[in-house]
Amino acid sequence: MVRLLIAAVLAAVAAAPAAAQPAKSPAAKPCADPEFHRLDFWVGRWDVYPTGKDKLVAHSLIEPVYGCGIRENWMPLSNSPGGSLSIYVPGEKRWEQFWIDSSGSRAFFTGGWNGQAMVITGKWGGPLVRMTYSRNPDGSVRQFGEQSTDEGKSWSPNFDFTYRPAAAATHP
Repeated sequence: MVRLLIAAVLAAVAAAPAAAQPAKSPAAKPCADPEFHRLDFWVGRWDVYPTGKDKLVAHSLIEPVYGCGIRENWMPLSNSPGGSLSIYVPGEKRWEQFWIDSSGSRAFFTGGWNGQAMVITGKWGGPLVRMTYSRNPDGSVRQFGEQSTDEGKSWSPNFDFTYRPAAAATHP
């Protein structure tokens, strides 16, 4: 009888800390920070035009990657197709984009949200390139590229594209 009583007391004592502990909350999602979603406005199927013109120059498919980044599939009507991966890096407090295309060209860009647009800068071949992505009031997206041959002291326009929602019949 004493053994049974001791066993019951020991069991109750052993169970008490477990019962007193608060339930564990589910782990936070790794990319829940809103900063990971600053570029989500670029996600979609797009027909790409030089800004202010109606001549289609490319198709582009921009997809989310597991809620943590953005994958671009650039399909020009001429030249080299390519793509990029973009992600926010919390430890660096910046965005990074890596570009590669079918000609073997590659580039690495870093930057972030400036309050109105995503601005990233990096070496692409020889010059320094700065790209600005902004959402237009009509839902289209502008990608404005500038280049600098003096390490960022001065900038000149390099390209200017508007991404419009793709016409379903024309998009691969």
